[in-house]
Amino acid sequence: MSARSVRSYEDVVIAVPVSVPYVRYSQESAHWWVAAALRGLVKGAGIAPSDIDGFTVSSFSLAPDTAVGLTQHLGLCPRFLEHIPMGGASGVIAARRAARAVQAGDAEIVACVAGDTNHIDSFRSLLGAFSRFAMEASYPYGAGGPNASFALLTDGYMRRYGATREDFGRICVAQRANALTYPQAIMKKPLTLEQYMAARPIADPVHLFDCVMPVAGAEAFLVMREETAKERGLAYARLSGAIERHNAFPEDPLQLRGGWERDVADLWSAAGCRPDQVDLVQTYDDYPVIVMMQVEDLGLCAKGEAPEFLRGHDLTNAGTLPHNTCGGQLSAGQAGAAGGFIGFVEALRQVTGQNLAAPVPGARRALVSGFGMVNYDRGVCTAAAVLEAA
Repeated sequence: MSARSVRSYEDVVIAVPVSVPYVRYSQESAHWWVAAALRGLVKGAGIAPSDIDGFTVSSFSLAPDTAVGLTQHLGLCPRFLEHIPMGGASGVIAARRAARAVQAGDAEIVACVAGDTNHIDSFRSLLGAFSRFAMEASYPYGAGGPNASFALLTDGYMRRYGATREDFGRICVAQRANALTYPQAIMKKPLTLEQYMAARPIADPVHLFDCVMPVAGAEAFLVMREETAKERGLAYARLSGAIERHNAFPEDPLQLRGGWERDVADLWSAAGCRPDQVDLVQTYDDYPVIVMMQVEDLGLCAKGEAPEFLRGHDLTNAGTLPHNTCGGQLSAGQAGAAGGFIGFVEALRQVTGQNLAAPVPGARRALVSGFGMVNYDRGVCTAAAVLEAA
């Protein structure tokens, strides 16, 4: 598909990456985690809460509240407000919508926040009420939750394109190595390919280390005009291009591609570069099979060639294709909807030199991709962005 003419995000920048350290379980509410991230933004930018006149929120465990309830709970008075319940695509979507609001003059400083708690039994409760489809057509029959869904997708991908468990394992092992340089990662022990291969099965062909660890935590960043960031002395990155798509290719009997494929030409045209010119890649990684789909659909290689393509690259931070440089969700943890923000926040750190994980040498341009809201056999929401150092 040829690229469309899409208005650029000129004069809009992203700043102040915030990660509230994850914990396995928490007695705090999602409101507490979102508030902690907002506090980090205010402190990091040297602003007052009243300076924030735009607010986007992503969370699975805020119910019965949404972003609306949080404005009163947190003492905010925004003139731009978005609740973005799009799971793993939320970070990119929040950034691009906030950027358009700033361009239009609907807000000056937008706080984009994602956070979730994780009580002892909250994940089971979330699975049973994730969507109307889950409540009526899958969970009552014992097929609720992402493990069964991604086992179906993984099996289909392996059969169609010849990927092996070793191919998925290399992704997981490299991300664990990256996580060991990130002080906030939940996973603290090295992972070898032998350990990956010997792990217990969860839902064939998915095994233990293919699955994310649910945790509590939050991620956030600010969107503002470039002149605002300069006035406040903030390190920032430019949003070179961004895309989102929902319910792409519903005719496919099994999802082996995502909405990125429909809009990838727009992304690279807007960014003014090629896929092989990015310095690092942050893909949504609740399971490694979706990493491969993103690598293909975003143009790093042709469809079905990701296994071979990734075999030819070192995915660690010092490697030839640094990928999920803080460990991603597979090793840093999945804090609910904040799992859709972690890659974006980490990319912002890498290209602005505010690293917590080991820096990617010379990193100036990052590709970030999101994927979310799986209804049994496919993820409905997809998004991607290119961030570039100022």
